[in-house]
Amino acid sequence: MANIKSQIKRNRQTIVRNERNKAVRSELKTRAKQAVEAAEAGDAAKAEELLVIAQKRYDTAVTKHVMHKNTAARRKSRLTAQVRSLLA
Repeated sequence: MANIKSQIKRNRQTIVRNERNKAVRSELKTRAKQAVEAAEAGDAAKAEELLVIAQKRYDTAVTKHVMHKNTAARRKSRLTAQVRSLLA
């Protein structure tokens, strides 16, 4: 356990941020999974709609510094390619 006041505060902040970031990452996985499942079901309109929502969530995660912009770009690209191939 830290004895320094500033380090105690940093530990508290880390816990709060960790929980918040965990929630964001979990939502990203959920949104991507929903888009893929809609594409597998053959519902093109629903899959496209969910794909756009997932891409927006990735962009939001980047602006909140939850993930690096290149990581988000790579995941968006792979998700889009996967959905498109399932719909084709």
